[in-house]
Amino acid sequence: MDNQEAYERATRKVAAKIGFYIHLSAYVVVNIVLVAINLATSKEYLWFKWPLMGWGIGVFFHGMSVFVLSGFEGVKERMIEKELEKELKRRDPRRS
Repeated sequence: MDNQEAYERATRKVAAKIGFYIHLSAYVVVNIVLVAINLATSKEYLWFKWPLMGWGIGVFFHGMSVFVLSGFEGVKERMIEKELEKELKRRDPRRS
């Protein structure tokens, strides 16, 4: 892998992390507002928990895909290289 490829991979990873942090920030700010609205208008029924949990599931899986499952990117690249090699051998049998 040359420096350009490494730079591009690092750039993609940083962009994914920034995207997650923006998502997380929006989640926190919006849900604080929803809690405040709920408590100011109706303390008998606490409905804010539903969007908090629903959106929270999305934030959780977004974080998993960015921080936990990002290690599979290297596996994906190796598989692509292997398939490309097979395809090139199939097209040109002289390659070995």
